[in-house]
Amino acid sequence: MYDLTGFQRDLLYIIGGLDDPHGLALKDELEEYYETEIHHGRLYPNLDTLVDKGLVEKSAMDRRTNLYTLTARGQRELEARQEWEQQYLRDTLSAA
Repeated sequence: MYDLTGFQRDLLYIIGGLDDPHGLALKDELEEYYETEIHHGRLYPNLDTLVDKGLVEKSAMDRRTNLYTLTARGQRELEARQEWEQQYLRDTLSAA
C-alpha cells in the first residue's frame, strides 16, 4: 500500500465497499467524494495499475462493462491499512 497514491487507495476502498464495482459506479462514487469530475483518463489507468499490482481483478460484466473486485491480497492490504490507521487514530483520540 505504501507505493499507492491516495487516489488508488480510495479506489481500493470503494471497490471493496460496492456491491457492483464497475467503472461508472466507481467514477460516480469518486466524483461524489472529491466533489469534482473524474475523467476516464485518470480513472482507468489507475484501475489498470491496481490490476497490475495484483490488488484488483478485472473481469467482463458484459461486452462494454468491466467489473473490478478485490483480490485476496487487495483485501489483506486494505485490512492492514485500516489497522495502521486505527493505531494513530486511537493515539490521537486518547491524547485529546
